[in-house]
Amino acid sequence: MKTLEELRKIREKAQNEMKMRNSESRVKVVVGMGTSGIALGARDVMKAILDEVSNRKLTDVLVTQTGEKGLSSMEPVVDVIEKGKPKITYGNVTPENARKIVVEHIVNGKVVSDLVVATKND
Repeated sequence: MKTLEELRKIREKAQNEMKMRNSESRVKVVVGMGTSGIALGARDVMKAILDEVSNRKLTDVLVTQTGEKGLSSMEPVVDVIEKGKPKITYGNVTPENARKIVVEHIVNGKVVSDLVVATKND
């Protein structure tokens, strides 16, 4: 049986997570998690991104996943989408590169050009 204090903490955590999901995010990160992406390490890339975002307490960054993106030769693929800026697609992303993308692109605003495989204006 949980104490009242433990239940309050669980409720508070759930409310904070819901706020993050429903709020407008400054940056959306989308990891390609189709079959070829997973086979080439997309799960580890997703974990690295989530860890880095969490460790840096980046509450305005939404991390999500999608299926195949049609770039199987460049998997794992990660999109970084910022309002008012072109969508940047990174390819052949490793967990180490994923952390670099969070630090350089999302935190410092500098595109990691050696990993970019496509850009698109929306």
